[in-house]
Amino acid sequence: MSGFNTSPTELPAWKRLEDLSNTARELWLPDLFEQNPHRARQMSVQLNGLLLDYSKNLLDETVLTTLMSLAEESPLNNHRRALFAGEVVNGTEEQPACHPLLRLSSATQVKGRAGEVVRDNLQSRQKMSTISEQIRAGEWLGCTGKPIRSIVHIGIGGSTLGPQLCCEALRGYIHPQLQFFFIANVDGAEILSLLKTINPEETLIIVASKTFTTQETLLNARSAISWFQSQLGVAQPESTPHFIGITANTENARHFGIVPERTLSFDQSIGGRFSLWSSIGLTVAIAIGYENFEQLLNGAHAADEHFLNAPYERNIPVILALLGIWYNNFLAMDTHAVLPYCQRLASLPDYLQQLDMESNGKSVSRSGEPVSYPTGPILWGQTGTNGQHAFFQLLHQGTHLVPVDFIGAVNDPLSNRDHHEVLLNNMLAQAAALMTGRHDQELPPYRQYPGNRPSNTLLMDELTPFSLGQLIAIYEHKVFVQGSIWNINSFDQWGVEFGKDMANALQQTGRIDRAMDGSTRLLTDYIETLTEPDQGSDSRTD
Repeated sequence: MSGFNTSPTELPAWKRLEDLSNTARELWLPDLFEQNPHRARQMSVQLNGLLLDYSKNLLDETVLTTLMSLAEESPLNNHRRALFAGEVVNGTEEQPACHPLLRLSSATQVKGRAGEVVRDNLQSRQKMSTISEQIRAGEWLGCTGKPIRSIVHIGIGGSTLGPQLCCEALRGYIHPQLQFFFIANVDGAEILSLLKTINPEETLIIVASKTFTTQETLLNARSAISWFQSQLGVAQPESTPHFIGITANTENARHFGIVPERTLSFDQSIGGRFSLWSSIGLTVAIAIGYENFEQLLNGAHAADEHFLNAPYERNIPVILALLGIWYNNFLAMDTHAVLPYCQRLASLPDYLQQLDMESNGKSVSRSGEPVSYPTGPILWGQTGTNGQHAFFQLLHQGTHLVPVDFIGAVNDPLSNRDHHEVLLNNMLAQAAALMTGRHDQELPPYRQYPGNRPSNTLLMDELTPFSLGQLIAIYEHKVFVQGSIWNINSFDQWGVEFGKDMANALQQTGRIDRAMDGSTRLLTDYIETLTEPDQGSDSRTD
């Protein structure tokens, strides 16, 4: 991996950007549009029914050119080649990151280990096609002979966020006789409340876990098993047609009790937050049909081809990544808001939050040295217009400057003209208001708006499986580009693993370690006093 470990602060373009940042806040966006009437056209890119307008950003031609130089001087080109060739890019785990390969329809395009990943995935896709078609046709029967009508997807993190996002976003494509539920949180109120509302004879449980050791997922799955046992009297329901397992560790799934013929696999090189494209997407294929699931993959593959082949100055993921670096590293804007103006994309900020913050929430370089510059920003968001009545006050008049991604669809067959026109007009008006502000000296200060607040706008012609796949993959590649330039490993998540270890130790022994801190000891003791078997309701009312 020679040439992969390069601190961005050593690059000439980084130093030039530091100089340019000293005067960048003096740039006034409305003036930039007046000086260049073609700015919007020049700072927009179209791709397969997607338009990115990035003209409302705090940069001029000099800054933009220097950002492109930063990408050219960095190891990005080598990293990108290695990613798509299936080479090792996750150094701490000595793994490739093969999720882009899952979007391929043939193994002839890659060689070696990468080719094996593609071939295995194509076999899993054939199994997904068969299962999804059987369920949608009413041919997948439960143990009492009734067809499946309710699908409960149990997972957590990437094993759930992607399928849930797709099923919500593409609900116009969902089979009308099927209903879908997603359980992630270990909070028992979620799954126990759900199970009271559905019929076990018509329910399929999909247990999605890369390792099949995830505490939250397996506990939720065991609750579902107990439910089947109590409701249907089935001794081992996990080995019945009511359970399907999806994992990279088929042996653990077998030990759990799910039979191999109802277990789908994916490769160890697929990180959870990138696993939507693998057999983890089975729930999506059942919901919208396998042909539409393939369109989701095709959209992501189109984004792959664009990322691989478009020059940096016309490359949407690269442009988005460089803008983020400009704000995060040079203008001290360390949060980023994603605001979809489509209620069906309500889960998109959550999905992107995990994608971005789990990937680039790192403080050491690829070589293990502490970094001296900010890396991943804090990502958050909500749908418009709801957000306008929540946090937009801060965006417009607060002391924090927050770059924004506005996301919308030009056409929406599930809405009507009146509703959709108001929705899009709100999005366009908010982006314009953030940029221009209001400076009327006849108004009191509290009614003035500073403006000059940056945003991108991404417009899809319509929210379809293809356009959703393309959008998600664009953000995947944006995160990858930033990790590459920041010289961090975007594909491990050791912080997550540490938290899991602490929770498991406390669960198994009642202690995190011999030197349990005083706060944790106090809280543990307090919980124990309220959960001891001999403590009745009277003691809780004192």
